[in-house]
Amino acid sequence: MLRRFRKTLAEYPRPFWSLVGAGFIDRLGGTLIIPFFALYVTERFGVGMTEAGILLGIFSIFGLAGSMVGGALADRFGRRSLLLFGLVISALSSISMGLVDNLAAFYVLAAFVGLLSDVGSPARQAMVADLLPEEQRSEGFGILRVSGNLAWMIGPTIGGFLAARSYLLLFILDAISSMITAGIVYAMIPETKPETAEAGEPESFLATLGGYATAIRDLAFLGFVLASMVLTTVYLQMYSTLSVYLRDVRGLPAQGFGALLSANATMVVLFQFWLTRRISGYPQLLMMALGAGLYLVGFTAYAFVDGFVFFLAAMLIITLGEMIVIPVGQALAARFAPEAMRGRYMAFFGLSWAVPSTIGPLAAGLIMDHYDPRWVWYIGGVLCGVAVLAFLALHARTKDRLEQPSQSEREAAPDHQFLV
Repeated sequence: MLRRFRKTLAEYPRPFWSLVGAGFIDRLGGTLIIPFFALYVTERFGVGMTEAGILLGIFSIFGLAGSMVGGALADRFGRRSLLLFGLVISALSSISMGLVDNLAAFYVLAAFVGLLSDVGSPARQAMVADLLPEEQRSEGFGILRVSGNLAWMIGPTIGGFLAARSYLLLFILDAISSMITAGIVYAMIPETKPETAEAGEPESFLATLGGYATAIRDLAFLGFVLASMVLTTVYLQMYSTLSVYLRDVRGLPAQGFGALLSANATMVVLFQFWLTRRISGYPQLLMMALGAGLYLVGFTAYAFVDGFVFFLAAMLIITLGEMIVIPVGQALAARFAPEAMRGRYMAFFGLSWAVPSTIGPLAAGLIMDHYDPRWVWYIGGVLCGVAVLAFLALHARTKDRLEQPSQSEREAAPDHQFLV
């Protein structure tokens, strides 16, 4: 096992492992706060879940705008500086959120934080694509998922212990984790922006922002984003609607749902890298269709099954699907992107998460409140089926394009390798 671990370490460049370690520290700080954010808002300001939901919506909407700007800036000025800027802003914003004692000011702060603290997210994803060759990207994004899930296994437990004493301490520790992450990025990770993105006359920032039009005109990529958006709308119900449904309809207590999420995180930590390596040789869009099919089975099952054992089985099927969909989807977004536009394509791909996180829980809540709650999972199954068909159709349409070597692979290969 030790020999296998050393071999895996040697397969990836040192800056990538630095990015993984930095990402773990940053995510650990976030997991101290995220599970308790609604509790903090309702307790500190004496409001209900409606106000907490509005704040989360503000974070999501302005975070989307910040991510789109950040993608353009990452392609224009480089990844490293944008990532450092986002981390420093994240640290300052954490302290600010812990100190503000006026709800109206917190609304304004939420917009500011959402806009600026997410500006480095596309740069982080573009870095992974920059550092790794095409054949390693799915595994690379999978490794990042493992580190993130490790943080989720540790952070909420520590956060719950500290929240009972001081919410401000959570925000301070999150700020410290962001600054430590920034120090690692500054000291150990070089700029990764491909030199090909520097070629030609420098374009204005407005022209760089206008480059999103290229992503929109890329119909295959746009179809991929829309199919991913449909699929993510269903997946995110796991973190919003499912807990309420299992409590109110199936009688599962909160600790039972917590055990389901713990099983999800543990399975990702133990098997993500192994699974990603096993599927790495298969066409990626076919793997997306397979993952969507597993979502279909797992989420639809909640409309029919009862009992913790069956809930756990459905969760494990969903987890298997997400271990395929999430890293392969990120790698595919990078594969679709021209190297000079990688940051913008990754930011645009972020729509597949931002839009569902804004509208998905609301739509499911309306169904839960006014119709048979099982319709959430019936409709979810239909949406997953639509995503399966969309990925299969995209595979047939883009097979030649996605199997062609990328520009960086052409430049790294011997001159004769790609001659026909």
